[in-house]
Amino acid sequence: MSIHKFTLPNGVRVLVAPNSNVRSAAIGITCRAGSRHETDQEGGITHFIEHMLFKGTKSRNAKQIAEEIEGRGGMLNAFTDKEQTTYYCRVLSDDAPIAVDVLSDMLVNSLLDPEELDRERGVILEEIKRSEDDPEDQVHELHMERRWGDHPLGRPIIGTRESVGGFQSNDLRSYIQRRYLGGNIVISAAGNLDPDAFLVLAKSKLAELPAGEDNPTLAPPAVKVDSKEIRKDVEQVHFCIGGDSVSVYSPDIYPIAVLDAVLGGGMSGRLFQEIRERRGLAYSCSSYNLSYSAAGMFTVYGGTGRQTWEQVQEVVASEIKRLIRDGLMEGELEKVKRQMAGNMVLGLESMNSQMMRMTKNELVHGREVPIDETLEKINAVTESQVRDVVAQIFADGRVSTTAIGPF
Repeated sequence: MSIHKFTLPNGVRVLVAPNSNVRSAAIGITCRAGSRHETDQEGGITHFIEHMLFKGTKSRNAKQIAEEIEGRGGMLNAFTDKEQTTYYCRVLSDDAPIAVDVLSDMLVNSLLDPEELDRERGVILEEIKRSEDDPEDQVHELHMERRWGDHPLGRPIIGTRESVGGFQSNDLRSYIQRRYLGGNIVISAAGNLDPDAFLVLAKSKLAELPAGEDNPTLAPPAVKVDSKEIRKDVEQVHFCIGGDSVSVYSPDIYPIAVLDAVLGGGMSGRLFQEIRERRGLAYSCSSYNLSYSAAGMFTVYGGTGRQTWEQVQEVVASEIKRLIRDGLMEGELEKVKRQMAGNMVLGLESMNSQMMRMTKNELVHGREVPIDETLEKINAVTESQVRDVVAQIFADGRVSTTAIGPF
């Protein structure tokens, strides 16, 4: 994948990965603005802004924003994370100028109308209620909050009822003026596009954004280790069990990725095989790793019956101890590496995945990270490295458990 990179005078970075074998394009504008950048009083404001940018600009109302893309068969969406917000769409290649115009219009010209804000406040409050009603969703947020506490990475992305209930248009404008600066923004595109023509498009729409960059270093969180069972009138126990991972900059991120595939890599992962296939204790059981600029967290997640909850904990602990003690089975490391390589390469046949990958690499590493470089680092992972990282993550006295169920 060949990537063309340009930088506008105000610091906005433009990335284009042309591909003449498709007839579509995936286009995204990402700002280095996430829940970790909020003050104590701003909890959830980044996510609120994401919603509000769809609610109307000087030239389009909310319906027109959607129809401009969807009326041409495209898709328009956005998401807010701990460290970034992304607005993106997929369109036919010929509609790329319209897509850039709509996305940049949202970013630059949103009205943040007080009446729309009050309506959207209700939507987000309902979103919070839905999350609280869904233990499968809620347990992950509670697990992170309990372990990382008041640290910026521990805050819920969506905010709280209290914080969301108090936001006014001026609060959102103030945050946008602070975070939505040229040096914090990347516009990226993958698909059947001419890089020079796309640069002209991007420059015409984003060159007037204020210059500046703000990427403060964040200290790692002070970790609180505990176990908590939260009573809720539900059928299953939904649980998170895990410990500290590493930041996105650590070389250990590759052994941890291998560990994740070994434990929770789909139906062939150890946890799925042992807990579901051999014992029938859960519908699914998996793992995931979250790595941010300052810290990371590795988590085992699943759902099981109240009567089998203790047994599932014992099986998870047993699998971890067996991995530390005995290492990987014969051929397991190579099988997992092959699985990871296949997932990565097949995933990048999607224009959207290509666009997201090059955006992340630009924001994290400031450069293109070729797929071959990533595969080489995965292939270089040794069995001893995997045993080392699992021993560090699940060391005695460092593991937290959060569970919601009919206790």
